[in-house]
Amino acid sequence: MAQQHLEPTDPLAGHAGASPTLGSARAGGAPAGDALAGYLRSQATEFLRALRQHRESGGASAAGAEDPVDAARALRRSVRRISASLHTFRPLLDPGWSESLRPELAWLSGTLGTEHAYESRLERLLLALHRLSGAVFPTQPASAAVGTAGSSTHPVPATDRGNLTVGAAKAGALLDRQLTLARTRAHSTALQALGSSRFHAVADNIAVLASEVPLTKTAVTTHLHPMATAAQERLEDAVTALPLVTAGHPYNAEALIHGLSPDPSPHPQDAPWHQVRLLLRLHRYAREVLCGTNPPVELRLLTAGQCLDRHRDASEAAAAAAAAARTPRIAPATAYALGVLHADQRHEVEAARFAFQQCWQKQAVST
Repeated sequence: MAQQHLEPTDPLAGHAGASPTLGSARAGGAPAGDALAGYLRSQATEFLRALRQHRESGGASAAGAEDPVDAARALRRSVRRISASLHTFRPLLDPGWSESLRPELAWLSGTLGTEHAYESRLERLLLALHRLSGAVFPTQPASAAVGTAGSSTHPVPATDRGNLTVGAAKAGALLDRQLTLARTRAHSTALQALGSSRFHAVADNIAVLASEVPLTKTAVTTHLHPMATAAQERLEDAVTALPLVTAGHPYNAEALIHGLSPDPSPHPQDAPWHQVRLLLRLHRYAREVLCGTNPPVELRLLTAGQCLDRHRDASEAAAAAAAAARTPRIAPATAYALGVLHADQRHEVEAARFAFQQCWQKQAVST
């Protein structure tokens, strides 16, 4: 039964592996521009609801500190979906309006997500340090969450680093200082952004979108399936271009190329995988437009997305460890611990690639 949701063929194109929901929608008439308009209106409404929640919880006490976090995440969810729809279905939307709004949505999503990214990266690296040192990581209370309007609680208090080696403890302290500083700056940037005229202009545009979607004249009678299928084909082409044969081995020797380069730029192999992750998200959101906000679960997409999220997180954590290792005048033991941490996270990158390859190709073979 689950295999119906694991077909690698296009679920939007009416083939034998198409999902029942999409097939039913096609039987009653393929979704057209009015379905897109309804989806955009619903996402705009979600944005406005999250914005109101965020403003109301801005002065919340510590007991309600999770409310701003939830509101900020809800803002990002709706912004990502609106932006993805403007990209995938842009022939059906007023070009001047959509092309001017998309960069602003990307700016807002990135600004709101940066603080959480630094927080998660620090926690991931400190967890890895404890794991590599054989130390037990202290249990985190739920109240330790940090959000756009919340205060910071370090994942590993300084007193708990006594179980680590000297190099690992100093490496953890260095990462804590650097990433906490970056998170604090991202927090301030997010607060400034939410009070800026630029944000208010974006919010005004989305408020108008909640009641009126600027479709083209032919959008109402234009089917959405070809554009959604094109989004899936772009994903499949990008996956085909990945070095899956190389990633099919647990240890990718080619990944060591430029491994000791002084160039602090991202790892040369990572960019195509990050692109696949973005294309997978576009495909998922296109399915939501056609099927509603709760499309039938396709296990391959779910598992693949989790693998690519792991890949992104490990890649960025490895880059943070490498950046910390470039800090001037650090002790050799600290540099060694950071080097081990960097290698550990690059190993996690390879493991995520291997898991993605197994997920994607296994289902292709089974069909």
